[in-house]
Amino acid sequence: MPRAHRYFIPNQVWHITHRCHQKSFLLKFARDRKRWLYWLFEARKRYGLCVLNYIVTSNHIHLLVFDNSNPGSNIISKSMQLIAGRTAQEYNQRKNRKGAYWEDRYHATAIDRQDYLMKCMAYIDLNMVRTGVVVHPRDWVYSGYNEIQLPPQRYSIIDTNKLIELAGYNSLEALQKQHRHYIDMKLLKGDVTRESKWVDSLAVGGESFINNVSDTLGIKAKYRSIVSNDEEYQIKEGEISYRHDF
Repeated sequence: MPRAHRYFIPNQVWHITHRCHQKSFLLKFARDRKRWLYWLFEARKRYGLCVLNYIVTSNHIHLLVFDNSNPGSNIISKSMQLIAGRTAQEYNQRKNRKGAYWEDRYHATAIDRQDYLMKCMAYIDLNMVRTGVVVHPRDWVYSGYNEIQLPPQRYSIIDTNKLIELAGYNSLEALQKQHRHYIDMKLLKGDVTRESKWVDSLAVGGESFINNVSDTLGIKAKYRSIVSNDEEYQIKEGEISYRHDF
């Protein structure tokens, strides 16, 4: 069962990544990807998980959430236990399989708001384009791209109102336009390669944001390095991706 981060940063956006055990393609069937999404929807209903974006691939998932809970409520931890646990249980029962389904820990990266949030969303959306499975994010139905661009009237997973607020826009139309712009620019430049900062770092954002996260982490951030590229900063993690007890 995945272990959640053990400290609380109020009102924080988290990019969560979780791999199948030994990178196995246990999500290669559509029915299993649909079940993962079903339990994500249930986590929103049961615990109030605030979802901003997501994608389910054949061997891992990306989930962008906003933690607006109180200390000790463990909404993210409870949600991940529900989603990962039920997905694994259903798969193992159907396949008469035993053993681990997920890597034992998921990884969480703290993400700054506005442009950093939009860039992280584009990175998530382009996941299956990077693998060559589709040519545009809209062609992969197991992701939040189409839900953002064409919000359903019922059974929505993404909290578009909170996403609009955190991204710094005043309307859904403005958010959708900029969302498409980030994707289109990436595709036009052919810039769809893996960016490790979104999945390997402890935090990504502006200088003040990174300093605040570092101060909050205290001793946990003492031996991590802070690196910058233009106006973008990150707290680097020294371990392997998808294995951190955040």
